[in-house]
Amino acid sequence: MLRVRHTFNVDLQGIVDLLSRHLYSSPRVYVRELLQNAVDATTARIQADGSSPGGILIEPLETTGDGTLRIHDAGIGLTEPQVHELLATIGNTSKRDSLGFARHDFLGQFGIGLLSCFLVADEIEVVTRGPGDAATVVWHGHSDGKYTVSDGRHTVSEGSAREEQRTDRQDTDRQGTTVILRARRDFEHWLGVSTVTELARRFGSLLPYEVRVGEELITSGGPPWLARHPDPDTRREALLRYGTSFLGTRPFDVIDLAVPEAGLDGVAFVLPQETHPGEQMTHKVYLKRMLMGDRVEKLLPSWGFFVRCVINADELRPTASREQLYDDELLATTRNALGEQLRAWLVRLATTSPARLRAFLAVHYRGVMALAIHDIEMLRIVDEWIEFETSEGRVTLSEFRHRHRTIHFTSGTEEFAQLAGIAAAQGLGLVNGGYTYHVEILQRLRALDSDLDVRRLDPADLATRFDPLDPAAEFAAREFLAIARDTVAGHGCEPVLRSFSPADLPVLYLEGHDARHAADMRAARDEADGVWAEFIGDATEPTGADQGEAEQRGAEHGWAEQSRVRGGAAGPPKPLLVFNHRNPLIARLTSTANEGLVRLSAEALYGYALLAGQRAVTPSDVAGVNRAFLGLVEHAIHQEPGV
Repeated sequence: MLRVRHTFNVDLQGIVDLLSRHLYSSPRVYVRELLQNAVDATTARIQADGSSPGGILIEPLETTGDGTLRIHDAGIGLTEPQVHELLATIGNTSKRDSLGFARHDFLGQFGIGLLSCFLVADEIEVVTRGPGDAATVVWHGHSDGKYTVSDGRHTVSEGSAREEQRTDRQDTDRQGTTVILRARRDFEHWLGVSTVTELARRFGSLLPYEVRVGEELITSGGPPWLARHPDPDTRREALLRYGTSFLGTRPFDVIDLAVPEAGLDGVAFVLPQETHPGEQMTHKVYLKRMLMGDRVEKLLPSWGFFVRCVINADELRPTASREQLYDDELLATTRNALGEQLRAWLVRLATTSPARLRAFLAVHYRGVMALAIHDIEMLRIVDEWIEFETSEGRVTLSEFRHRHRTIHFTSGTEEFAQLAGIAAAQGLGLVNGGYTYHVEILQRLRALDSDLDVRRLDPADLATRFDPLDPAAEFAAREFLAIARDTVAGHGCEPVLRSFSPADLPVLYLEGHDARHAADMRAARDEADGVWAEFIGDATEPTGADQGEAEQRGAEHGWAEQSRVRGGAAGPPKPLLVFNHRNPLIARLTSTANEGLVRLSAEALYGYALLAGQRAVTPSDVAGVNRAFLGLVEHAIHQEPGV
């Protein structure tokens, strides 16, 4: 079959509608795009002939009096071939090449900015005159995708005589360009003086050329961080005032930023209040001193959520809508460089101003900890300055690891609350790892102290620290243990008798990680049905390797008694219900001959251990505790004289 080449059929009106109405988030960007074209034209003329063509003038519709908005510049202007190439070719990126300059000299890169004017106007007229004896050219575009080009010496437009006189006087006698917009119906307010002034100040206040809306000066003299001041303290205070207007609250501090590769300068304001690490970071970004947006993302590393930046860059690329930065290699390099500057500020603060560092960490410790996971210098700051919740109170990791060469941690705050006091009594160093980044930081401590042992606490570790009973006490308590074992057999735990501190704790429920995993799987299996129940049932059965590993861990952690009682049954060890013989109540209970009282007490103490350990309580657990409570009340009543 013969291969035939075809070309796409393009609906020009649809393309114009797509770009002008759907590329941009708001009609307000039309002012930015008009300013962009005027700035580029002015820059091009300065580079071409070294002249100073003057500023940019915007005349809102109240000023023109004919329902149009006009923006004038005395820039390089366009010849008729350039008008066809640059104004009527959608997506043309060759503006910089056609004018003979490098890309970094110009704001515009996509050749579609003028189309944004169709957001507020159905007609766009461009009256332009190039250098030398070039003729004035009038380009007249419509939102339906059609345009006309004519000689400005004969006709300007189909508008009023006043319009012709204005164009003849201001445009045809000098080099430069005037863009004229005729408002769409019900969009007149977008071309009005108050709206245009606000938008021109928003987008163009830092531009290097004078911009006026009517008689009002818009430009403010350049970026505040480049302003000259008599001394550093005065400059810092001026920037903090600027940051207050930017953030709505006084910043904690201000950090100078500079990345020469990106032509970037600016400042980062340290937020005075905590912000969530997952919150989207947005910054105010100018490109060649034209505001690109004040909600620009991906400028900083993810851990830098404690600052908001205001920067100007000459070399970073915008996306087509000019509302975000193009995520290329240069932006990645810039992001890393800015991260290094934030990091250097933190290190400098730790060295020169410990009190301010403490104040900063009290608010933004999460950001520093997020950085410390990857950065050794930040890890040193966390180690030395940030207090962690431990079995010995709130102390720094540096202090804690000098006391304990083995650091245990819990993965949850509830587990820590149950075990902290017990661990402290047994001499174990325990840290609460239930907060964001805490476990990662603890595991990173080996980078600072290679001999340090950091491990997750298995409750079985505590059982190995408890003192066994002397042979006489153990022999006397054998009947108590037998009755308690029979009583709690239905709850899937194994009672043991030990002596440990604190003495006011009568009983402790210890569940190793293997046992907890098995319990979770059993609960899931009980709630499932059909094929899923069979699947989960298979998953809960240990393989030969798993069984051997579980038995090895059981032996290491002192569960040998349980293995003996269970007769070497396979699977992970059961949770332990550890009675504390050092507690007076338990000591008396082990010597009582009242079997019924022992059963009721064992059931009640089992429920107490679950509640004290903040464990999940099943309906059968609740029923058992209720029976024990009522039974003990009845026993107490019968012991009263005369009852």
